Amino acid sequence: MREKSARIGENARASRRVPVHDGRVTRKRLHRATGDRPAPFWTTKTLAEMTDAEWESLCDGCGRCCLQKLEDEDTGRVHLTVVACALLDVRTCRCSNYAERARYVPECVRLRPDNVASLVLPTTCAYRCLAEGRPLPAFHPLLTGDPRTVHTAGASVRGWAISGRDVPDEDLEDYVVALSEGDDRGS
Repeated sequence: MREKSARIGENARASRRVPVHDGRVTRKRLHRATGDRPAPFWTTKTLAEMTDAEWESLCDGCGRCCLQKLEDEDTGRVHLTVVACALLDVRTCRCSNYAERARYVPECVRLRPDNVASLVLPTTCAYRCLAEGRPLPAFHPLLTGDPRTVHTAGASVRGWAISGRDVPDEDLEDYVVALSEGDDRGS
């Protein structure tokens, strides 16, 4: 048995056919007997193939998708504000009531594999990156193992967003962000 394991480790990565939840069969990489780890799920699965736990782990906690947006009625252009949803804790950049957010904020959009491309998401958003065939940004917690890196990289709303609890809807236009060229906070 030991000899067989050594031969497998010396060969190129082995693969086997495994069933996927919808009955299809796909190829999945096996790790080498030498201890190599399998490829990360986000590099081997489509967004639609991910489990709920995998899907949720893609969120880096930047909070930028929770910023209020205004659409110009004449041009259809979407403008980003510095005002976050009333449920977003702007210190932690996490929803204060994620499980019941639709109950309290009916306009909260539930991100799904079939609507990622149609939403205004930052270019560093993991959902958008993967949908566009790009890798996760270097600061992403799945790569660093540290949920704080999104903040230390300056990619979150921490330090500049304000809570929607503090701003009446009729005043939102006063909080539109003037993005400089290359700034992707809004799109």
